[in-house]
Amino acid sequence: MLKQQLLQKGLHKLSPQQIKLMKLVQLSTLDFEQKVQQELEENPALEEENCSDLEEYSDILEEENKIDITEDQNPSLDNIIDEYFSDDEIEDFQINNQKNYSVKKHISIISGISFQEYLKNQLHTFRLNEKDLLIADFILGNIDDDGYIRRKITSITDDIFLILGKSVSTEKVEKLLVNYIQKLDPTGVGSRNLQECLLIQLEKKKINQEVLLSKKIIRDHFESFIKKHYQKLQKKLGITKKSLRKIIDKIRKLNPKPGKIYSDNTKNLNHIIPDFNISVSDEKLELTLNQRNIPELKISSLYLDMLKSYQSDQSEKNIKDNEGTIVFLKKKINSAKWFVDAIKQRQNTLMLTMNAIMDYQKEYFLTGDPVKIKPMILKNISKKIGVGISTVSRVANSKYVNTPYGTFLIKSFFSEKMMNQEGKEISSIEIKKLLKESIDKENKIKPLTDEKLSKILRKKGYLVARRTIAKYRDQMHLPVARMRKNL
Repeated sequence: MLKQQLLQKGLHKLSPQQIKLMKLVQLSTLDFEQKVQQELEENPALEEENCSDLEEYSDILEEENKIDITEDQNPSLDNIIDEYFSDDEIEDFQINNQKNYSVKKHISIISGISFQEYLKNQLHTFRLNEKDLLIADFILGNIDDDGYIRRKITSITDDIFLILGKSVSTEKVEKLLVNYIQKLDPTGVGSRNLQECLLIQLEKKKINQEVLLSKKIIRDHFESFIKKHYQKLQKKLGITKKSLRKIIDKIRKLNPKPGKIYSDNTKNLNHIIPDFNISVSDEKLELTLNQRNIPELKISSLYLDMLKSYQSDQSEKNIKDNEGTIVFLKKKINSAKWFVDAIKQRQNTLMLTMNAIMDYQKEYFLTGDPVKIKPMILKNISKKIGVGISTVSRVANSKYVNTPYGTFLIKSFFSEKMMNQEGKEISSIEIKKLLKESIDKENKIKPLTDEKLSKILRKKGYLVARRTIAKYRDQMHLPVARMRKNL
């Protein structure tokens, strides 16, 4: 039977200004510089100056904006991972392959143009009629940064009809894709899957016995290849282990992501700008916030004087005539005052949070030894400084710190707590380091299973279950034992 009843619930709601402050905290140094410049351009009541005294004008402003750092309900989002290349088999192929192909062999990077423009410039050298060129350009727009077309041909033809108003068959789109787009540089661009990408690259190779067998493996035995069922391949092809090894090495020198040759080289031009600097002086740690090109701001004295003069004239006619002007001035001045205060709040929040992290990991920052990194979660820092977990998360997930041992994402210093055989707390970072060392030293002909890795760590005094080994291995993007196997 349904019943009606009244309930009282306490809810924490963030004001629009508090939400804006949280967004300012999350911004990197470079993004924050741009935000400051944007505010200076949009708000005429905001000015640059070496110092500012807001207290002098506090009696003029009627509305005060109080900013509190309050826990938000929405922590920063996880990175989206490309589903197509998330399979263990393809991921392993990429890992092995990245060491073998050279960017210089495939493409010369032309600075100043995008990957799409680079492909379009090549496409327009073909002799295509106006309609075919329009359709081919549209198909190019579906190529992602890896160089793949991950959409169905039918979906592309539907979009061509809806957007361009051109009726085109799937056969026509297929023909333009295979005969023109897949002929562009870098070789393999326009492929619809990894198998097609590798076959296109093999077609460009000079024909010999190894190339013919490589094509046969990719075309007819692709699943056995990516799953490393080498004995099956030997039997099916009737070749020796030595011959198969040469063929596998040739395939691994192909490029599984042809588009990355272009996009990675343009991305490499960007540099990480650390938000914090930690230095060691006389066995003491010193923390500074990177304020690079961020000017000190103040409220425009001109706007304050204007507001003061309008408010000083209390005649009814004058107040009515200038009501819109007064509202505008108050709005801009209040906005400027809030932004100046928000910058100070942001600086205080960042320094408070990073100071707590630095103190917590003091031994590591003094020595640079990863073993000295203590188990630390967001809650540890949140409790220590009295701010919300989401505030700590925003600082950790988006900020970098420059140390004498390198520049690191602050998030990398957070880790789970583990126990060794002596009952001492250790960081999961230490476990991951030992796990990677064990995998690096293993015999690749007979790689270590998760169960064997668990036993190795157990002998070293670390009680780590097989499931935990599998979890950490996945976090480090290390494939399972079968996929690490070499001939």
